[in-house]
Amino acid sequence: MPASPRLPEDLTPQARLYVRPHPVVPDPAVEHGLDGMGCRSLAGGSHAFAGCEVLVRDGDRIMSYDVSFRELDAWKDALVPPQRLTVDSQLQRMSSARPPLAGLHWDRPILMGVINMTPDSFYSGSQAPSVSAARDAALAMVEAGADIVDVGGESTRPGGAEPVSVEEELSRVIPLVEALARLPVPVSLDTRHAEVMLQGVGAGAAVINDINALNGEGCLEVAAKTGVPVILMHCPADFAAMHKPTSYDHVALEVFDWLEQRLEACEAAGIRRESLIVDPGIGFVKQAPQSAAALARVSLLHSLGCPVLVGASRKSFIGRLAGGDTADDRLPGSLAAALWAAGQGVQILRVHDVAETRQAIALQSAIESGLTEVY
Repeated sequence: MPASPRLPEDLTPQARLYVRPHPVVPDPAVEHGLDGMGCRSLAGGSHAFAGCEVLVRDGDRIMSYDVSFRELDAWKDALVPPQRLTVDSQLQRMSSARPPLAGLHWDRPILMGVINMTPDSFYSGSQAPSVSAARDAALAMVEAGADIVDVGGESTRPGGAEPVSVEEELSRVIPLVEALARLPVPVSLDTRHAEVMLQGVGAGAAVINDINALNGEGCLEVAAKTGVPVILMHCPADFAAMHKPTSYDHVALEVFDWLEQRLEACEAAGIRRESLIVDPGIGFVKQAPQSAAALARVSLLHSLGCPVLVGASRKSFIGRLAGGDTADDRLPGSLAAALWAAGQGVQILRVHDVAETRQAIALQSAIESGLTEVY
């Protein structure tokens, strides 16, 4: 194995440092000592990491180095105190176990089934024409293995999604949340509006899922008041611009920075980091190659100290990169994205196809468990 490139020693005090767990390995390899180099637990879950990728952003320079823990420990001693603190904090956060949220535990990938009370969602398979039909769909998802059901009343599809009024959104989602409140799994409410969040939690929603990461008027205050877990998605644009092309110097780092700022804003509003979940926003304010790049380094988000959610199911970036003109044609790509994310230690997979994803994840887990067998 070639030696790792020497880490830079000429960093300015303004340089930004990022530590990504890499490579990520299945936990059985750690338990049975098969890694041969020493591993650390990844977020206390089903995976571990055997080393790190250090990313450095210093002025116009963006550098990447794959290093062992020993190399990282030796290098960080030469850093100025704030930079050394950043590295130590990220290492501690990526290793620390995540506490349960809404009754969900992180010892395996959690599947979030999607139900939309909207007439214009990008995938017709997630649309429910009535509360009774949505309830039946939710029950079917739970039977297929969904650990949580996500309910939405406003489409965010690319190519012409229209915003709906708060009143219309309430009329769509509150009856369904009430109908699903007795499910054996928690209900997540996908909304960007404070009043919908407040009434939805009152109706039984156990999680808020906000594509605007609580940037909307009154949302921080409502989230702090309700005290339920919140999913913060990367989407640095308003509703009208959420699917317009944008440029990034390094999409994974900019997603990290933006989400870190939102976490800090939440903490300042009285929301504990332990109750927050982060989502890189695949397909939002990202062209297809940018979505792929964000997914490629999604494990960087473990350094924020929160569970990570990925929602790549049936999205258009799959079609643009791998074929599949319509959402109906993108199940294979959806499963590939889910398996990649699960293999990077992502805790929640937001999917339209629960049974298929459950089978794919189960097979991946069975194969990984074979690492413990000796013949």
